Amino acid sequence: MGSKAIHRILAGAALCCLFACPALGAAKFHIGVVTGTVSQSEDDLRGAERLIKEYGDVSKGGMIKHLTYPDNFMSEMETTISQIVGLADDPLMKVIVVNQAIPGTTEAFRRVKEKRKDILCFAGEPHEDPGVIESAADLAINADNIARGYLIIAAAKKMGANAFVHISFPRHMSYELLSRRRNIMEVACKDLGLKFAFETAPDPTSDVGVAGAQQFILEKVPAWLQKYGKKSAFFCTNDAQAEPLIKQVAALGGYFVEADLPSPLSYAGALSMDLSKEKGNWTAILKKVEQAVIKAGGKGRLGTWVYSNGYVTTAALAEFGKLVAEKKAKVHDFKTLMACLNRYSPGGSWSGNPYVDLGTGVKQKNHFLIYQDTYILGRGYLGMTKVKVPEKYFQIR
Repeated sequence: MGSKAIHRILAGAALCCLFACPALGAAKFHIGVVTGTVSQSEDDLRGAERLIKEYGDVSKGGMIKHLTYPDNFMSEMETTISQIVGLADDPLMKVIVVNQAIPGTTEAFRRVKEKRKDILCFAGEPHEDPGVIESAADLAINADNIARGYLIIAAAKKMGANAFVHISFPRHMSYELLSRRRNIMEVACKDLGLKFAFETAPDPTSDVGVAGAQQFILEKVPAWLQKYGKKSAFFCTNDAQAEPLIKQVAALGGYFVEADLPSPLSYAGALSMDLSKEKGNWTAILKKVEQAVIKAGGKGRLGTWVYSNGYVTTAALAEFGKLVAEKKAKVHDFKTLMACLNRYSPGGSWSGNPYVDLGTGVKQKNHFLIYQDTYILGRGYLGMTKVKVPEKYFQIR
């Protein structure tokens, strides 16, 4: 890992001093955190574990109540809704964070508000369209899939790619922000001189499950490399499928700019790494991942965000909710929200903006889009947070 990356991480550590340490004794209020399981979204769950370590579990007099929704959440939507709404039965509950905010979250938030208008409802990485989740959530944040639609292609070109292969499935392509990102990527490829291709993969929530969806990617990459060439960059919209994609790209060739929701932890399963000793230490995690990628022959061909998007989103939304509940911040205070993101990613480089409704041109006060700089393993930061995205890409539907 480059000295610049280490410097960024260490230099940001001082942000922790801006936040008060949790007080001893029983918590005065509770924060509900709902995430996926380890198999579907490990990073989101690890963020909840960090919160419990910091503020304690409700069952032991602490502040955090953590629940996980079913892996097969599309067919068990009512179960998820009931889990979220059930948190409102706790009279001390003041904040509910759902990350990822899978389908059904909007309805759950509506029911929560019917029972308890005083509870803040925060959505991390909503799967439902912006206008839907914005109608019920006090705050929603997404990885900036509009800006990233251009930036990921620009990064791929910087890395040396001449083609870009986008891998997804119908459910994800029905989501507004993911669909728009795909369309932006296609236009960006045309503008920047890369060939664009789309490949369909199985949905991990379908009958094939996560294992079947991963096996499909594992088996298909060699054929895709033969079809599109070893200067092709690959991208998939599901993080469970990123592991086999990374594994094959590292071994066989091609480029991988970053995951849909980027995280160094994506490389653990892909390269059979044990990161248990480094758990929660992102400096150590990045160093070990970088060494493994270089050893595997992937130097300069694979990238990530230095800090996991899922981990930081879970932790930062809960921290922000805590500050709002304590009346130390207002719910639409973007500056304080960014400070919370930085608290759990010291030295990280973030950028972000309010979501702008494409139909009306109105900036939404309760929905923000965020992203980090891309870090290429064995090379360093690409400086993508400093790249200005041409205005035309924000108008693409």
